[in-house]
Amino acid sequence: MRLLTVNVVEKLIPGPKETGFTAIDKRPQPGRIRVGELGLAGDRVCDTKNHGGPDLALYAYAEEDADWWAGQLGRDIPTGLFGENLRTEGLDVNGALLGEVWRIGDEVEVMVRAPRIPCITFQHRMQEPHWVKRFHQACRPGAYLKVLREGTIGAGDPIQIVSRPDHEVTVALMFAQQDPAKMRRMLDSDVDLMEELRDTAQRVAARG
Repeated sequence: MRLLTVNVVEKLIPGPKETGFTAIDKRPQPGRIRVGELGLAGDRVCDTKNHGGPDLALYAYAEEDADWWAGQLGRDIPTGLFGENLRTEGLDVNGALLGEVWRIGDEVEVMVRAPRIPCITFQHRMQEPHWVKRFHQACRPGAYLKVLREGTIGAGDPIQIVSRPDHEVTVALMFAQQDPAKMRRMLDSDVDLMEELRDTAQRVAARG
């Protein structure tokens, strides 16, 4: 398991009329990049209401899922196209458990916090018909990460799973909002959840 690229915003580009400029255009960076509480040095967030902050400091997407999309769409999915900060290889990002902790390189530790929810800016970026719906149906959202230990990272760094919580709710399962029993067991565990996700899990668990 390794980090293929580390991506930060190249330049702000026009998004949908409703949102104005966006920082979704991420490009791979050479050398080692500093990781702080709010993400990568040199990166930007435009829509601070819906993006960014300590719980959404980094967005990771797997090369394997990008390759799957390339086959589905008949086009390349170069690193950074989805606005991801980290493109990984050999790591099941969507199969990661909420609260799982990874070590990247020798210093940085991150916690899996939430699946990515597609928005109109992502739709505008991709220029694919019904993109938000297709992204939901594919259930390959990638994961937002919280920085637990700061440091530097670079392309090629190994990724190690340091710990996994005692529940079964993966990034993909949270994204799909399914399986009330697993949601209930997660809520009954001592895993640290974002309040928004806790509310969602409670709604799903109530269906059971």
